[in-house]
Amino acid sequence: MFFTLLRRLSAGLFATLRGFSRRGGTWVQARPALAAWVYGDPDEADRISEAELAEENYRDFNHRYFAGFGEQEKMLADGPRMAFYAAAVARRVRRGDRVIDLGTGTGILAAFAAKSGAARVYALDHSDILRQARRLAEANGLAGVEFIATHSRDFTLPERVDVILHEQMGDYLFDEAMVANVIDLRERLLRPGGVIVPSCFEFYCEPAKVREERRIPFLWELNVQGYDYACLEDERPDNPDYYRHIGCDPGMIEHFLGEAAPALKIDLMTLQSDEPACELSVVRTVVKPGRLDGFVVFFRALEGDDLVLSSSPLDAGRAPHWGFRILRTEAADFKAGEVITLTLRVGSWAEPSGWRWSWKRSAGG
Repeated sequence: MFFTLLRRLSAGLFATLRGFSRRGGTWVQARPALAAWVYGDPDEADRISEAELAEENYRDFNHRYFAGFGEQEKMLADGPRMAFYAAAVARRVRRGDRVIDLGTGTGILAAFAAKSGAARVYALDHSDILRQARRLAEANGLAGVEFIATHSRDFTLPERVDVILHEQMGDYLFDEAMVANVIDLRERLLRPGGVIVPSCFEFYCEPAKVREERRIPFLWELNVQGYDYACLEDERPDNPDYYRHIGCDPGMIEHFLGEAAPALKIDLMTLQSDEPACELSVVRTVVKPGRLDGFVVFFRALEGDDLVLSSSPLDAGRAPHWGFRILRTEAADFKAGEVITLTLRVGSWAEPSGWRWSWKRSAGG
């Protein structure tokens, strides 16, 4: 008992230290002058890249975050999410298929695949939730599923599979290492003619107005009962997290200023590891005038023309366990017909702390 307790305490301590170390590395990377001093010449081969930091950060986060019941409950209780996956798996997995379930969690997608007739399902996860996944499979009489405690990059097979299942989408779509992990499995282990479920995604970044009662201005924009904070404008925080807001309540957004349209469309069946490009331009003509409070980031996953999974705050059937994110801006009022052009620059799509954005106004044509 003593040694078991000591091992658990040690594991927790070292995981915490790794987390501090990686978060510190991300903070340093966001400051070029400091990063050059810490890591040396940016052209040196051994310099830690932003993409490598993102992957390491997410590995550590994934191991801890998804091991507990709390996050699993949110995902499993998300009705639109589970209905989308049940229908997509039933459509795509055929009797006799060999399937990889990437990031299986409690094993629900593996169970869907097995019930659709898959001959073998390799359910991969590197968090401690696998213990419960195995127990659930036994209790539910699930056959043909092999639960494997490993990161997908370390997993291999003597022959290729027919289907890759995954749910690797983060609130920013790209921030759970979806592209890197799925492409790696696709290139190494998916047979020609095999499928990825889901493979098609739309990424949105829409100018929006926040409801008045929910709006939180920047500190230097405030005037509270005549007490003016404008003098603090020259003390804007350096912390990139300050300029992003997490939203889960659809009632927070009053409306988009333009007509929502995909800023990016990607298909994991054909996407390459160096895509999408690291600079994105989004142009919107204002059709609903009002105040610009920021740009709302959300996504849609598509399976054919009829199955859609959305995290948009304005979609009535949105999947509630995903948040949407707001890239904050200083308030600016827009009239109908004016044009907003957003420029989004990313060091790595998988590491939103490195994203930077700016916008400009122009008259409509």
